[in-house]
Amino acid sequence: MTDEPHQPSRKPRRPAADPPVVLVTGASSGIGTATAARLGTAGWQLLLSGTDRARLDAVAARTGGRALPEDLAKPDGPQRLAEAALTAAGRVDALVASAGLGWRGPFAETPTDTLDRMIEVNLAAPLRLVRLLLPGMLERRRGRIVLLGSMAGQVGVRDEAAYSATKAGLSMFAESLWYELRGTGVGVRIVLPGPVETPFFARRGTPYQRERPRPVTPELVADAVFTTLTTACDRPFVPRWLGLPARIHGIAPGAFRRMAARFG
Repeated sequence: MTDEPHQPSRKPRRPAADPPVVLVTGASSGIGTATAARLGTAGWQLLLSGTDRARLDAVAARTGGRALPEDLAKPDGPQRLAEAALTAAGRVDALVASAGLGWRGPFAETPTDTLDRMIEVNLAAPLRLVRLLLPGMLERRRGRIVLLGSMAGQVGVRDEAAYSATKAGLSMFAESLWYELRGTGVGVRIVLPGPVETPFFARRGTPYQRERPRPVTPELVADAVFTTLTTACDRPFVPRWLGLPARIHGIAPGAFRRMAARFG
């Protein structure tokens, strides 16, 4: 009887885990586009929303995502988007709320329709989307919510009162929700960039003219978004040094105002 060569036992391969499903708003330009590219490279399943259908389709084609066009300035926009996302993928594991609008000028001269759209897109829509998607995350005991705040919401900016107010509201929403979600398996994060090199300033009607801080690339902000989705980092400033003036403002707001008035 001849010995047969030993055949190592083969364990059946475990099927690869489904990639996490992420819904990115504002994906047709700027930070949203950069975030879609970053997450697509990492293998996430992308659901991409925006108002510019042609640009959104192009981003979806480049990143392998699915385009879900929606206008979040309409009160029923978040409801339609959440339903479309759940229909398309069955679940949403992460939300990146990067859609945003701005306007610069004296608050007394802010057009009423512009004010209403800023409040809807920057503040009301993210809250509504979180309200619609959070129950599923809590049921599965996993999920991530990433909100795009702004340095303007931390310290206030002259001639950007309404915009700053919407971003401050988003920051306090994230802070309050963090306490609620402790121990649930669901995390809430807020990314706090300064000015970013995107079409944002062109759309608001006035270019960015301050000497500092200088605008950063949307890719740098997208890297911060990815970090908050995959690590315990929950409140990054972009660039990081902006955390210092934010802390000074929190400790000594009067001194900060005097410096801001002097140096712009």
